Amino acid sequence: MQLSLADRTYLVTGGGSGIGKGAAAAVVAAGGNVMLVGRNGDRLAAAVDELTAAAGDGAGEVRYEPADVTVEDEVTRAVEAATAWHGRLHGVVHSAGGSETIGPITQIDSDAWRRTVDLNVNGTMYVLKHAAKELVRGGGGSFVGISSIASSNIHRWFGAYGPSKAALDHILMLAADELGASWVRVNGIRPGLTRTELVGPIMESPEVAGDYRACTPLPRFGEVEDIANLAVFLLSDAAGWITGQVINVDGGHGLRRGPDMSGMLEGIFGADGLRGVV
Repeated sequence: MQLSLADRTYLVTGGGSGIGKGAAAAVVAAGGNVMLVGRNGDRLAAAVDELTAAAGDGAGEVRYEPADVTVEDEVTRAVEAATAWHGRLHGVVHSAGGSETIGPITQIDSDAWRRTVDLNVNGTMYVLKHAAKELVRGGGGSFVGISSIASSNIHRWFGAYGPSKAALDHILMLAADELGASWVRVNGIRPGLTRTELVGPIMESPEVAGDYRACTPLPRFGEVEDIANLAVFLLSDAAGWITGQVINVDGGHGLRRGPDMSGMLEGIFGADGLRGVV
């Protein structure tokens, strides 16, 4: 099975680090041209240099366009830049996301909740809204959204992250149903605990890391390559009859329960705080 993305152009949000950068590297290795999007121009420039240096024969090109996915005008500009590069946009990996909330729901900062929802829900809608227009105009394409196992398995004390990722899943399925008639496929990936800078503190906590392993049939942490491999497949013609799916890449963690974070958070909020006492 050949997963060539040669002579195609893709937009990757959150492309300066983590899963976004890993997905971009895999797309470039498969021959695709990638426009990295993110808020930090210096980080994006460093990622372009890294991916370009690592590219082998037959690899695609990499560029970047700084943009905040929560600002619709900036998303419009980034999509237009990616489309104008080679005249057509073939697909998107939307990895920009995150959370500013962790801890008991009775102590969540409401402004941080709004910013997290804005990033994960509204940011997804803006990227999908404007990228889908170009995919339709080009005769079709593939949109891959990066969700989380927290969207389907309750993660206590994760605040807005799980609910907003669940909303992302629903947006992707809605778009898949609407856009299929225009040959635009829309799918999502739910990573389990994946080794990135963002989750470093979790991996460094013996209690929490051990609980993750106990909840995972394949007892290791995920790597960005695990997520990137599926992203490239979903972008490729080999996935031409797959749409509206949100696929777990989590070592089987979704079969069990969310992690027990009490070992990390009890020292911050107290045992009573974790059960809602303020």
